[in-house]
Amino acid sequence: MTEQALRKPGLREKAASEFKEFAALSLYLYVCLGAVVLFKSATLQEAGIGYTVWGIAAVKALLLAKFMLVGRAMHLGKRFRDRALIWPTLYHSLLFLIVLLVLTTLEELLVGLIHHRAMADSLAHVVGSTFLQGFSVCLIIFLILVPYSAFVCLGEVLGEREVARLFFVSRSANPAARERPAS
Repeated sequence: MTEQALRKPGLREKAASEFKEFAALSLYLYVCLGAVVLFKSATLQEAGIGYTVWGIAAVKALLLAKFMLVGRAMHLGKRFRDRALIWPTLYHSLLFLIVLLVLTTLEELLVGLIHHRAMADSLAHVVGSTFLQGFSVCLIIFLILVPYSAFVCLGEVLGEREVARLFFVSRSANPAARERPAS
C-alpha cells in the first residue's frame, strides 16, 4: 500500500467530511420538517388562521442535525448489528428519537430560562401542549429518522461510500452488468 493510502485523514478532510454530512442531514431534515410545516400551514389556512414558519423549520433542522451528529459521534445505536437490518434500523431510530427529545428539551428549557418563561411553557415548545400533539410529533420524528437510520445501518454493512454510490451515482460500475437476462 502507498503511504497516502495508509495515512489517516487530516483535520481538514475530517472537517470537510463532517460539514458535508451536516449539510446533507440538515437539508434532509429541512425537507421533512418543511413538508410538515406546509401541511400545518395549509390546514390552518383552511380554518382562516395564517401560519408559516419556514425560518423556524430551517433553524430546527440545523439544530436537530447537529444533535444527531453528536449522537453518531458517541456511537449510539450500534446494537443488533448482527441481526436483519430492520432491527438495528428501528433501534437506531428509537434511540435517536430519545436523544433528540432529551437534547431539544434541554435546549428549550435553557431558552425558556433566558426568556423568563415558565417551565411548562418551555416544555410545550418541545412536542406540544397535549398528549396527542406530543405523540404525533414523536411519531413524525421517528418516521423521519427511519430512512436516515436505514441509510446509516446499510452503510455499516456495505460501507458508507458504497451506499452513497448506489443511491446517488450508479448501481453498478459496469452499466452492462445492470442488464439482466429475462427469466
